[in-house]
Amino acid sequence: MKLALNFKKHLKPILGIVGLAVVIAWSGGFLAKKVRPGKLESQPDLALPAGAETVEVQAETAPVRVEVVGTTASEEKINLSARIPAYVGEIYASAGDRVKKGQKLIALDARDIRQKLAAAEAQLNQAQTEYERTQKLFESQATTQQALTAAESMYNAARAQVAEVKVMLTYAQVESPIDGIVTERRVEAGDLAAPGMLLLAVYDPQRMRLEAPVPVRLVDRLVLGQEVEVALDRPARTFKGAVAEIVSEVDAATRTQLVKVHLDGVEGDVLPGTFGRLWVDAEPREAIFVPASAVVRIGQLAFVQVVRDGRAFRRLVKTGPAQGDRVEILSGLRAGDVVLAQPVQEG
Repeated sequence: MKLALNFKKHLKPILGIVGLAVVIAWSGGFLAKKVRPGKLESQPDLALPAGAETVEVQAETAPVRVEVVGTTASEEKINLSARIPAYVGEIYASAGDRVKKGQKLIALDARDIRQKLAAAEAQLNQAQTEYERTQKLFESQATTQQALTAAESMYNAARAQVAEVKVMLTYAQVESPIDGIVTERRVEAGDLAAPGMLLLAVYDPQRMRLEAPVPVRLVDRLVLGQEVEVALDRPARTFKGAVAEIVSEVDAATRTQLVKVHLDGVEGDVLPGTFGRLWVDAEPREAIFVPASAVVRIGQLAFVQVVRDGRAFRRLVKTGPAQGDRVEILSGLRAGDVVLAQPVQEG
C-alpha cells in the first residue's frame, strides 16, 4: 500500500518530464521523416538558336580606378572683416549677389571719424599758420633755428594725423576686392562691428577646385600638374582637372592627405561645397568582362547564359562597374566560359 502511494506521488513529475522531452524532440525535427542528401534538380536548359553569337570569357589586365570623395571650394575666397569699431550703417549686398571689384558692400557709421578728421584738420591749419609765421621770423632773424624746427615738427605731425584719420575713414566703406559672388553675410544694419569681426565673404566662381582627402596609399599615384578626372553632382558632369596642391600633412584620424585639384572649364555654375568624386588610378588587376548585352537583369539580380554542349544555361553573376559597352563580372564566371552575347528569351 505504501509503495503504491509513493508511485502515485512521483507519477506526475515523471509524466511532465516525458512530455517536455517529446515537445523538444518534435520542435527540433527529430520525429520528422528524414530526407537523404542529394543534388537539387538543375534548372532546365534552353535550346541554342542557330547562328547565336557567343563570347569566350578571357581574363585580362584592367586598370583600377579608386573613387575618392571630396568637396568643391573657390581658389580665391576673401573674408571681409571690420578694421575699426563702428556700427553697421547700410548693407548694399546679400549672400548670392554678384559684385564687381571696388563695388561698395557695407557702409559703417563714420560720424566719430569725421569729427576726428575735422579736429585734425583744424589743428593742421593752426600748425601750418604757426610754421609759416615762424619761418618769416627766422628769415628776418627774429627767432631761432630751434623755434623754426619745433614749428616744422608740429606742422608735420598735424599733417600725419590728418592723413591717418583719412585712412581710417576709408575703413568705414567695405568694398569688394574682386569680381565675384557674396557669401557668408554675417551682419545686419545696426550691428556693432568690432575690429577683426567677419562681415561677409566674396569668392571667385570662375576659379574652383575640388578638395579631396586621398588615402596615403594612393597619394604617391598623384603628382603636381597631373591631369585627372573629377565628377560633380551639381552640375552633373565630369570635369578635367590638374593637381594643384598636395598638403604635406597626414590626418591622423583618417590616414589621408588633402589634395586640391583645379577644375578646368568652370563657367560659374559650380557652387562651393558641392559633392564631387576624384578618380585615382591604382595598381592594375586581373578582371573578366562581358558585353553589356550579355547581362540580363531581373530586379536586383544579374544573369548570363552560359553555353555548354550546344545548350544555354542561366547563371547568376555579380557585376561591377560598366566600362563603355562592357561590364565587369566580379563572380559567377571564370576564364574559358562561353556566354551568349544576346541571351535567349526565356519562358
